[in-house]
Amino acid sequence: MRQTPFVEMTGIDKAFDGNKVLQNVHLTVNKGEVHALMGENGAGKSTLIKIMCGVHSRDAGEVKVNNEPIVFKTPKEAEERGINIIHQELNIIPELTVTQNMFLGKELTYGKTGILNKQAMRKATKKSLLELGVDSIHPDELAGNLSVGQQQMIEIARALATKSELIVMDEPTAALTDREIESLFEVINSLRDRGVSIIYVSHRMEEIFAICDRITVLRDGLYVGTEVIKETTFDDIVRMMVGRELGERFPTRHAEIGDVVLSVENLALAGVFKDVSFHVRAGEILGVAGLMGAGRTEVVETIFGYRKKEQGEVKLHGKSIEINHPVDAVQHGIAFITEDRKDKGLLIDASIRDNVALTNLSTISKSGVVIRSKEKSLVDDLVKRLHVRMAHVHQPVKSLSGGNQQKVVIAKWLGIQPQVLILDEPTRGVDIGAKKEIYSIMNELSENGVAIVMISSELPEVLGISDRIMVLHEGKVMRKLQREEADQEKIMLAATGRYHDEK
Repeated sequence: MRQTPFVEMTGIDKAFDGNKVLQNVHLTVNKGEVHALMGENGAGKSTLIKIMCGVHSRDAGEVKVNNEPIVFKTPKEAEERGINIIHQELNIIPELTVTQNMFLGKELTYGKTGILNKQAMRKATKKSLLELGVDSIHPDELAGNLSVGQQQMIEIARALATKSELIVMDEPTAALTDREIESLFEVINSLRDRGVSIIYVSHRMEEIFAICDRITVLRDGLYVGTEVIKETTFDDIVRMMVGRELGERFPTRHAEIGDVVLSVENLALAGVFKDVSFHVRAGEILGVAGLMGAGRTEVVETIFGYRKKEQGEVKLHGKSIEINHPVDAVQHGIAFITEDRKDKGLLIDASIRDNVALTNLSTISKSGVVIRSKEKSLVDDLVKRLHVRMAHVHQPVKSLSGGNQQKVVIAKWLGIQPQVLILDEPTRGVDIGAKKEIYSIMNELSENGVAIVMISSELPEVLGISDRIMVLHEGKVMRKLQREEADQEKIMLAATGRYHDEK
């Protein structure tokens, strides 16, 4: 049976500052279809979506909605035609409540009085969240008090609450728990049954095969092809994305494990976690697993000085150190790559050069004056080493794709040559090719004696790159596993509180 297109994009071209990011790209999304859009970071996915939704104008090509040629000048115009987008970078206002975020610009009032109907908005917010299977978020809670994953659920609920004919989901599960992902997939299936179209942008291949009908792949701003999911394979899609065989997903570990570099004893933060103790050795990668809310991020933020510990001791090479601020951590050779790159990891409006240089001022300056030749050498070396896709180092970080922004975060910390590297969800929103590059960097650093602590919500990643694994549940260390004895079942049992290692 022939499908009816809802959106057709043909021959789309787009350039920024003379740099061509899209050339003759095509995308057709049928009514009631879940359509995957994939490609490595910098392939042009986000730009194509922004052209569809009126954020960017196109240089050439045509966009049709319901077979009608259209030019959206603003996202609001696209929304009025039933097209909504859930961005990878969250658009939540922390100072507003969940309800206020849900109805921002669409407030309900009592008739024409202009008086806000807070009760109706609160009730509608609760209903929208429950439809997603979320009952732990109170409508009156300040959004800024919620985790990244909970904020993501608000974004999804806000889009679903509108009468959309097409919803673009850009990395919608990046910060969600397995349970929340299951709930989201149920909602997506329900929307498909009602004839709503979904453009699903994700780097998680398992999700693509689980939920999508067709897939369109872009590479280096070019259209590679469109395939039916049931008629293709994982390897086929990887070849389309990267233009080559990827080889082994995780690098072989050759690092020699040395002496303990970082040790944490009985660390506690009131109401969040308690009695957390662990160590990590030179050349070792310690994976930290656990469900959302387990306290993983809070533990490493406390070690790094973002949070003030209630009790406990942090030692470096067996010597107790006091960290009251991130500056203290950096001076001790501890680097931290945060999961929230937009607010905590980058100066989003600054250039690539400035972001990388800022963390490395002591290396590239003398008597408070930056030595430009040293700065250029350092920045050029790091962005080349991490294969950052960019026009030039003076380009604003906000203009980069999410994955390339993450590479800039990593680059700025590699410059300080850390003894300890803490990574919180380092490959979130990163394509499969770039993931392997990040794994290789981690492998190289560990071989050079760096002690690495990595938090990840992706169990294959934890199992594939870690030497040891620590599992947290509700602020407690439940189990520590050697790589050779670990598997997904053991980790999940501990993460859900059904196994507690008393050792």
